[in-house]
Amino acid sequence: MADRSGIEWTESTWNPVTGCDKVSSGCENCYALTLSKRLKAMGNHKYQADGDPRTSGPGFGLTLHPDSLDIPRKWRSPRVIFVNSMSDLFHARVPRSFVKDVFDVMRDTPQHTYQVLTKRSLRMRRMADSLDWPSNLWMGVSVEDGSQLARVDHLRDVPSAVRFLSCEPLLGSLAGLDLTSIDWVIAGGESGINARPMRLEWAREIRDICLARETPFFFKQWGGRTPKTLGRSLDGRTWDEMPEREVA
Repeated sequence: MADRSGIEWTESTWNPVTGCDKVSSGCENCYALTLSKRLKAMGNHKYQADGDPRTSGPGFGLTLHPDSLDIPRKWRSPRVIFVNSMSDLFHARVPRSFVKDVFDVMRDTPQHTYQVLTKRSLRMRRMADSLDWPSNLWMGVSVEDGSQLARVDHLRDVPSAVRFLSCEPLLGSLAGLDLTSIDWVIAGGESGINARPMRLEWAREIRDICLARETPFFFKQWGGRTPKTLGRSLDGRTWDEMPEREVA
């Protein structure tokens, strides 16, 4: 689960941690949980630990992979790297020392741009002062509906060079979303056999807030049975805006 990625807003994934637990409604149909079951069956060594059957499942027990820490050092050409696409760096069972190890790798490889996304925003904020934040890190939080807006406030409190929101899967209105100190917004619908629908007005709402604030907006997908089922067009165009990358 390292190297090139099919996720539209990144180029590569790097997973020094795998496994997670469900914490909110956005986790209900977790793509990573589904994928981990296949990887476990294929014998992938990263996905052999089983998690709590109430919140995760076969192959999705949280596991640290110190042997994966040096992977980005081997990528000489600059990349945009999504960190822990198969976990959450700020999960309660990831030791502070290991979070710092991951931050050290990011700092030591300034040719890359790193994207870290969490639903554990309170732990992120509580740890922020003990971390040395590299300038090539983009920190984001998942916000699937109006019940999770506190995550945006937590994100504003951390000294990341770029702060972003992933409103995917978008499960409700985010009317009134405050984008103060937020540099980028991704929005998209859920995919998979149990995908919950995203309403057009919810997507337009976020896009219009971004336009008013001149915040880059990335519309990833409408979702459906597969990510590409309903395409990526919103009101007749594709929205692929991103923050400018700092070049080392």
